[in-house]
Amino acid sequence: MERIGVLGLGRSGRAAAQLALERGYQVFASELRDGAVERAAVEAVRAAGGEAESGGHSEDRLAECDLLVVSPGIPPTADVLRSTALAGVPRISELEFAYRHLGARLIAVTGTNGKTTTTALAAHLLQAADIDVLAAGNIGLALSEVAAREDQPAWVVVEASSYQLADIERFRADIGVFTNLTADHMDRYRDMDAYRADKARLFENATVDSVGVLNGEDREVLSRAADAPGRRLLFHVGSPLPDEAEGGFVEHDRLVLRTGGDERRLVATSELRLMGRHNQANVLAAVLAASVVAPDASALADGLRSFAPPVHRLEPVVERDGVLWINDSKATNVASTRVALEAMDRPVVLLLGGKDKGGSYAFLADVLDRVRTVLAYGEARDRIARELRETVPVEVLSGDFEAVVGRARAVAESGDVVLLSPACSSFDMFRDYEERGERFRALVQGPVVGGGDG
Repeated sequence: MERIGVLGLGRSGRAAAQLALERGYQVFASELRDGAVERAAVEAVRAAGGEAESGGHSEDRLAECDLLVVSPGIPPTADVLRSTALAGVPRISELEFAYRHLGARLIAVTGTNGKTTTTALAAHLLQAADIDVLAAGNIGLALSEVAAREDQPAWVVVEASSYQLADIERFRADIGVFTNLTADHMDRYRDMDAYRADKARLFENATVDSVGVLNGEDREVLSRAADAPGRRLLFHVGSPLPDEAEGGFVEHDRLVLRTGGDERRLVATSELRLMGRHNQANVLAAVLAASVVAPDASALADGLRSFAPPVHRLEPVVERDGVLWINDSKATNVASTRVALEAMDRPVVLLLGGKDKGGSYAFLADVLDRVRTVLAYGEARDRIARELRETVPVEVLSGDFEAVVGRARAVAESGDVVLLSPACSSFDMFRDYEERGERFRALVQGPVVGGGDG
């Protein structure tokens, strides 16, 4: 019986372990951390018939495995992945392992920014067209959870990170969506080219029957997918779609699809419930992917009108005393914060900070004209201050997250936006960006207790 080693017991790792056990493999799951959540995950694997540990990796046990399934939260620089004892053990991602047991057809969405919105919207549009579909991946439901279901959907829309794509072998999407490509995860990659290469693996196994939905205004995206076989659908928001191209574009503030020789006008941009021009690109990407499966323009338009923004991504939380509070906790890199700032039309108090990911905050300099002040917090606060204080007023805060929100309440004026768009990961204070966003929402919606003093 084949023995599967699972590295990491976050949601993806737990799901992979469960799937492996249900498929009859022997399982040894290993988690470095040893908190209450991790210990509970270990007990769940054991209760299902597998072996598991927390608090460290037993390399001798992992070396006995026939295959290692690596959770996306484990960086390629992790000691266990560099161990000579494991050098001979084949390694794949949870995404690849799930794919090998998946009966559904697949839309996969990658890119630096916009993945979550595009994934959620594509699934919503297919649901509106009565297609049996689930959204999965980084969006909350691990692909292994879908693969483990006895009754699988017809389609899955999966959000695929560079970490998950790094260790694929057979994984192939029927429809691959590439939203954009900018610097990110420089804390985990040796250089930008390595990061770009992992993203481009989305098309590594493409065939002539594959469909690629590509950002036609992003040269890196186009070049990385240039040699992949299959049909190409491009989306443009700031420039005309080339005459010979199929795809989607914005014309006179209306979304238009041009596919199969026909042009179909869908909805006005004012009818969308998503903020910012960047979200027009996400909408076009999602609608193009969905249109391959469900081409009815009326159903697509109805789905666009009914879609609500995902939580933690430019999510308006509350307006109180003339101040609008927006939760953009999903903005875990500088490029994502940049597009959030470009969407603002009011003065901004910007909450910026967390665990630094290696990108330059100076990339924000030319979009800070609407920012009255930056509240820099967390591990990255001093670097943020060094790189931005010549451009915008910066307050460096050393307190906890509640103090940061309290200080924002103290400095915000009627007519302002308080924008949590951290440009950093959350791991210095929180389990993940979702916990950070939920804490922000709770503090903002709760009783006013006074502001911090900086």
